[in-house]
Amino acid sequence: MRIVKGVCVGLGYFSQFHLEAWQRLENVEIIAICDSDINKAELVANTQGIKSFYSNAEEMLSREKPDFLDIITPPETHHELCMLAIKHGIHIICQKPVAPAFEEAEKIAIGIQNSDVRMMVHENFRFQPWHREIKALLDRKTVGEKLHTINLRMRMGDGWQEDAYMNRQPYFREMERLLMYETGIHFIDVFRFYSGEITKVYARLNRFNDKIKGEDFAWVQFDFASGTHGFIDANRYNESNCENPRLTFGTLLLEGDKGSIRLYEDGKITVQKLGQQETPHAYYFEDRNFSGDCVYFTQKHFISQLVSGEPFETAIDAYLQNIGILEKVYESHEKGMPVKC
Repeated sequence: MRIVKGVCVGLGYFSQFHLEAWQRLENVEIIAICDSDINKAELVANTQGIKSFYSNAEEMLSREKPDFLDIITPPETHHELCMLAIKHGIHIICQKPVAPAFEEAEKIAIGIQNSDVRMMVHENFRFQPWHREIKALLDRKTVGEKLHTINLRMRMGDGWQEDAYMNRQPYFREMERLLMYETGIHFIDVFRFYSGEITKVYARLNRFNDKIKGEDFAWVQFDFASGTHGFIDANRYNESNCENPRLTFGTLLLEGDKGSIRLYEDGKITVQKLGQQETPHAYYFEDRNFSGDCVYFTQKHFISQLVSGEPFETAIDAYLQNIGILEKVYESHEKGMPVKC
């Protein structure tokens, strides 16, 4: 297999996980990186053994002529960078949130549709090993033909402090939309991964920490075309009692017509058939890189599909539905009533 050459733009907190994962993909070479802080770009390039570094993305794309661009910058920069990649005919993998609003994300999708460039959203939660395993259990009808409910409970405990999020992602404090926009979007995608299209949402959002601007609490109910009901009970203020709440980002209960599947915060999966005891389900995962090595699996999927020409699971045109549902969540909260999707 030929070497696929990539470049990365944005060297904030999460870029460390991208760069480490790219290093482990045998047929990938990151040939350059870019950040507005040229000193940071030089330091990371030297540390990672990357040949070139830049502070200007267009200069990097023009000189390096890579196969793909990995966008790891804040969402308000994504439209400009995607248009730049389209101009140079370079394929894109882009972190979420895709854009600050649906209309801007739609403009990116239209730009992709009108070009020969392919774009995948770096939506890594569906690539966490427990979600892949649970989806396989559902596909095998382990708890029946019909999935009744999906319930997520998340408590991150990283947002109650006066200086909430400062040690990792301080910009969270200034975001007008926070919990659902930054974290909940992952679970909208996971819920659709499990049970298909969402037809209605009803949301209650709140802010517990008055030192931040956005919401840090969400109760969101989902109706699915399949008849499944889903519920997110999440906040970043109160704490979990597990050692690492950032492994699975919560507990999950899926109930079908023949039994239940549970995901625990340590990654354990159990199955309980109706009338039987709960039993552990054996599967393998590593607590590596970020959240079960999901960044590696996401990027591996991107390269595999890029080379083969097969569709990305989270191609931008398909991913727009997640962003549309997210907008309906905020609309439902503002109206205080259920909203059709």
